[in-house]
Amino acid sequence: MVFIRIPKPWHLPENRITAESSYFNRRRFLKTLAGASIGLSATALTGCQTASGSDASPLIGLMDLAATVNPDFVEGDRPLTGRELASTYNNFYEFGGTKNIWRAAQALPTDPWTVEVSGLVQNPKTYDLDDLTQTFDLEERVYRFRCVEAWSMVVPWIGFPMRKILEAAEPTSEARFVRFTSYYNESVTPGPGGFGRSLPWPYTEGLRIEEMANDLAFFAVGLYGQTLPKQNGAPIRMVLPWKYGFKGAKSIVKIEFVAEQPATYWNTLYPQEYKFESNVEPDVPHPRWSQAQEKLIGPGPDFSVEIVPTLPYNGYGDYVAALYA
Repeated sequence: MVFIRIPKPWHLPENRITAESSYFNRRRFLKTLAGASIGLSATALTGCQTASGSDASPLIGLMDLAATVNPDFVEGDRPLTGRELASTYNNFYEFGGTKNIWRAAQALPTDPWTVEVSGLVQNPKTYDLDDLTQTFDLEERVYRFRCVEAWSMVVPWIGFPMRKILEAAEPTSEARFVRFTSYYNESVTPGPGGFGRSLPWPYTEGLRIEEMANDLAFFAVGLYGQTLPKQNGAPIRMVLPWKYGFKGAKSIVKIEFVAEQPATYWNTLYPQEYKFESNVEPDVPHPRWSQAQEKLIGPGPDFSVEIVPTLPYNGYGDYVAALYA
């Protein structure tokens, strides 16, 4: 019998593998072992070493994580974004309105950390970090990341599908939405400029339960083989590759199952610009710019590798289009 593997729309052609070559070499080796049926059940991704622990490093205090490589999400169709760039070109509005907020984000206290799962569920529970990383099997997935500001990256996340928490919580029949709340402490998270405290904190986001149950929906606890840097949303964040990046709330402390559509941060501030769903739709322009193309972020003075067309649902329509039929 002959098996023909049909590549997913986001899989990377060999001639496009250009970034983080040592990382990909390690991953190719691991995939070869798996293909030879050696029985590798978990892969310690230890090749990405933390930069020296000085205040000048955006990768301070990170730890290696063990995770299986999900074969359905092993590569993107664009070069992998360099890990230091992915950790220094960030939006994290709680710490400021510029991209260069990684230093300010080091003030985020992440130990101890708990995530409360509550609301309309049969099994409410509060998880600590050990619970999250030991209860739910960790896997690595390479996803495209598309910002509403029309720039994009390709990032190897480590975490677990959101549906794992949904299944553990057992929502009641009244639960139709899920609200996610990020860490907020006005003495630690000042917000942007001089008006941060007047904004609708804490940062909240929301999904329909059907969206949370989709296989693409992901809770990330690491990237590039290590724990999440604080500026990337440590210790746990949402990753929804078919939606604009602001839907991926960082530093989550609470997950609530609710009956009514929850208010969310950006939709509260500017409902005409930031819709509740906010799927990647190239034919639907932002009120102030087109969404038909995006700037693929890379090294250089303008952070741009190339301008590329934006795909519906960021290229993941096979997984999610039926949610919006």
